[in-house]
Amino acid sequence: MFEHELSQLSERNLLRRLRVVDSSDGPRITMNNRELLLLCSNDYLGLANHPALRQAALQAMERYGFGAGASRLVSGTSELHQALENRLALFKGTEAALVFNSGYAANTGIIPAIVGIGDLILSDSLNHASIVDGCRLSKAQVKVYPHKDSVQVETLLKNNRQARRKLIVTDGVFSMDGDIAALPDLVYLSEKYGAILMVDDAHGTGVLGQTGKGTVEHFGLSGRVHVQMGTLGKALGSFGAYAAGSKELSDFLINCSRSFIYSTALPSSVCAASLAAIDLLEQEPERRERLWNNRNQFAHGLRSIGISTGTSETPIVPLIIGDSGRALKAAEKLFEYGVYATAIRPPTVPADAARIRTTVSAAHSNVDIDSALDIFSRLQKEGYI
Repeated sequence: MFEHELSQLSERNLLRRLRVVDSSDGPRITMNNRELLLLCSNDYLGLANHPALRQAALQAMERYGFGAGASRLVSGTSELHQALENRLALFKGTEAALVFNSGYAANTGIIPAIVGIGDLILSDSLNHASIVDGCRLSKAQVKVYPHKDSVQVETLLKNNRQARRKLIVTDGVFSMDGDIAALPDLVYLSEKYGAILMVDDAHGTGVLGQTGKGTVEHFGLSGRVHVQMGTLGKALGSFGAYAAGSKELSDFLINCSRSFIYSTALPSSVCAASLAAIDLLEQEPERRERLWNNRNQFAHGLRSIGISTGTSETPIVPLIIGDSGRALKAAEKLFEYGVYATAIRPPTVPADAARIRTTVSAAHSNVDIDSALDIFSRLQKEGYI
């Protein structure tokens, strides 16, 4: 039924396949009976397999079982859901927070709830696919502005004053390039033109800011961003997502966000693990310090051997190759040399912008980083990158 489409994807070097990891998540993993250095996980703080998260999840399963059994509005809300939402609101410095089942569910649920026909969305050209799909589902008029172009955002706001409601939506940290949104400019423009501002902080939560609260804290903009979406499955090592903002926003989403209303609730054990992760983030700031030391060691090391890291400012460090076939060959060679870092190809990234997207973690050692740099230097000399 789909042979032709699959064949076309293969011919264009865009066919994707799942690869099974036979061990826990990094910093070293086992695949195909080989130990590999993992350089493409979003487990930035190395919490995914922390004993505290495991213990919290096990204790919650003992008390609540596993499955929630129903949506949050039926019988799926446990006291751990509410405890996590209260904890997230405190952590993010907002009145309230609402937990979603994933970052994709959050963006495709939040955006269509708060804007619709007759409204305007201004979306960064490099926003995550879940934001793009949320915009499409909303049926609002969508204007995509050039990446981080605040001047164009203001022009679009000036030219579309008639819109009933205006939403500016941006990633906090852009997941494929590792750069940070020009959030101060967007806050200024949202306040000047009466627009709602939404930030997807999936890759900023736990990573940016003096205490890891994310992009808003990084820029000192607390209380000035209307919707902070973030995930619990990256730096926090758990699963799920949240929307943090006013109590009014939370109440509105409970009543109007379809992905929230019509989804079975997250297991209580997942909420318990997330609570434990937030505790660790606050109790062990040295994890973030190690993360940034590793990031700087790796990025500076790559640049010192002549490998560009693009516009990266975060632990996401892309090596732009361009051609999808060449990116696949580079990833295969990395695998051969003992590093697992996948080739990212269109449509995840723009045409002719295929890359090896590397990420470092607090769990990597100095030896791990030096080993990776030696391997990338070897690939460069061999002409793969």
